[in-house]
Amino acid sequence: MLPLAVLEEVQAEFVDYRGHGMSIVEMSHRSASYGSVHRGAVDLVRELFHVPEGFDVVFIQGGATMQFGMLAMNLLTDGLKGAYVDTGAWASKALDDGSHHGDVYAAWSGRDLGYARVPDSGELTIRENTRYLHITSNETIGGVQFTNWPDVPVPLVADMSSDLMSRPIPWDRFDVVYGGVQKNLAPAGVALVVIRRSILEHTRHDLAAYFRYDVHATSDSMHNTPPVFPIYVMEKVLRWIRDQGGLPAMKEAAEIRSGLIYQIIDESGGFYVSPVESASRSKMNVVFRIADHALEPHFVAEAAANGMPGLKGHRSVGGCRASVYNAMPQAGVEALCEFMADFQHNAG
Repeated sequence: MLPLAVLEEVQAEFVDYRGHGMSIVEMSHRSASYGSVHRGAVDLVRELFHVPEGFDVVFIQGGATMQFGMLAMNLLTDGLKGAYVDTGAWASKALDDGSHHGDVYAAWSGRDLGYARVPDSGELTIRENTRYLHITSNETIGGVQFTNWPDVPVPLVADMSSDLMSRPIPWDRFDVVYGGVQKNLAPAGVALVVIRRSILEHTRHDLAAYFRYDVHATSDSMHNTPPVFPIYVMEKVLRWIRDQGGLPAMKEAAEIRSGLIYQIIDESGGFYVSPVESASRSKMNVVFRIADHALEPHFVAEAAANGMPGLKGHRSVGGCRASVYNAMPQAGVEALCEFMADFQHNAG
């Protein structure tokens, strides 16, 4: 979901960008107009995410999925291992893709627990010669989220695709943070990667240029034509986040929105059920079931008829899922909660 104000601004500018007689997507990526947008997006990422000076902010095409392989390609040198926390579908994909490019292993897996929670730090097994611990900070399909960052003796790497810019992070514990922007920041087409500058000299340099982090960092993400449109939209969304009060405001709003839905679930007397343990519940993707599974298709259809489409859970897990990303207004969540209460009442 994108803020309405951003969509309207894009609409107003799209045909004729600020009097230039052409759209931003028709301009050269080397033009002064796009250069201003590009630098503005980088600067806003630094400002809002409180990125320290020792990190580079880069934009890379291919989304987070390409980063699954690119991360291992670059960082797993000289026999080093990559540890992964398997918290669900996306973490499993990251582990599998990483295995094609280095020695990786699961430091913990929630598979036998039905991916109902994330682990405590004491449950993680870190082997010798481990280069990093990879986490998926928020699982969109399973609805689990790290609320506390793992405390381990190796640097953290995080796929934050679905909770980027929704809360601050302690940069001293991370070497790389990455994520596809299509959940909280922009249309699909680019991954935001924030990488510790001091590690770039130790990454592999015998890769095709586009797969090298150091190439993207030293070229200011201009090694080739960047994905202009999503970066253009992202710069506007970042300004919107700043104007709303930055990450503290996003964090508070996320807690309120998700809390309203979880309250409906928990107070339903078992009509609605959350498969996720309370301490691991996502504030971005509220996953739930109706105890009588036969009612779920009717719930999804009636919700769509009432202007709330997209509540069907992922095909791999079924059930229902309410995604409440940064741009979701609280009024939308309140409407969903009212609908859920009415649906339960009418079903009874």
